[in-house]
Amino acid sequence: MRVAQQAGIIGVGMSVPEMIVTNFDLEKIIDTTDEWIRQRSGIVERRRAAEGQAVSDFVIEASNRALAEAYTSPEEIDLIIVATVTGDYQTPATASIVQDGIGAVNAACFDLSAGCSGWIYALATADAFIQSGRYGKILIAGADLLSRITNWNDRSTCVLLGDGAGAAVVQAVPEGCGVLTTLLGSDGSGSDLLKVPAGGSRRPCTSHDLQSGQNKLRMSGSEVYKFATKIIPKTIETMLEDLSMTVDQIDLVIPHQANIRIIESAMKSLKLPMEKAFSNIDKYGNTSAATIPMALCEARAAGKIKKDDILALVGFGAGLTWGGAIVRSLY
Repeated sequence: MRVAQQAGIIGVGMSVPEMIVTNFDLEKIIDTTDEWIRQRSGIVERRRAAEGQAVSDFVIEASNRALAEAYTSPEEIDLIIVATVTGDYQTPATASIVQDGIGAVNAACFDLSAGCSGWIYALATADAFIQSGRYGKILIAGADLLSRITNWNDRSTCVLLGDGAGAAVVQAVPEGCGVLTTLLGSDGSGSDLLKVPAGGSRRPCTSHDLQSGQNKLRMSGSEVYKFATKIIPKTIETMLEDLSMTVDQIDLVIPHQANIRIIESAMKSLKLPMEKAFSNIDKYGNTSAATIPMALCEARAAGKIKKDDILALVGFGAGLTWGGAIVRSLY
């Protein structure tokens, strides 16, 4: 008989490309300015993968760092979940390539597609598997090379996007620690607001699509902005209500890093000071499924997280999807 267990994050790691693309670099290729980008997004620079690099390369490095911090050997991992929309291939799953790359010979593997909400979806999935007793240790990664699907002629989107990966090791922990609750959601009626039009089974990519950029990411920025500013506070408030907790009990909010104005709006709605929100969007831009684990990793390294702190992790993305987790920090 399996006994219900609570899941907790015991190690995190991240990896980003060496190449830095600044706002001034973008001024040279599109009609934009450093001031315009900073004011509208809070982004100063972002990372871009070199030719020949793939998502799995960064997931492997981030995973090895997470395993080292968790004092966990690759052979102990039972399951690998990689949240990405820019996997190495359509098939096989990037998670299988990561398994081989880190030597996790005993792990089952699959990829998960939920856009920028992907890592939260992976955390909720890992939490459910651990609660069931099915798996003991799970590696979850969020990673994207958005530069691969960026239209560099579209100044409204190309200034926002970057590349990176974040990973975490999740295992059963004592009751009252770790993941206290999760919440996932989706509104498929908004699926057209953020998508890559060509390249799937509905619209296989043609030479015309390549020439016209239909194989690149397209976003209705104003509509996504409206959605995000409402769903972040709503998700956090719903989770807190589920736990009979108040917003004042949150020590740190780690939101999806899409736009600093979205974060500011959400914190205002929650009546929380910006000091309680961690952001590294200025350095990396929007790395999709990687933003939250990367921010979690950097917040911990910067000493922003203490043992028993209550963290609110929340993301939103293509789908339209959203997800959140309330976590009591283990360290």
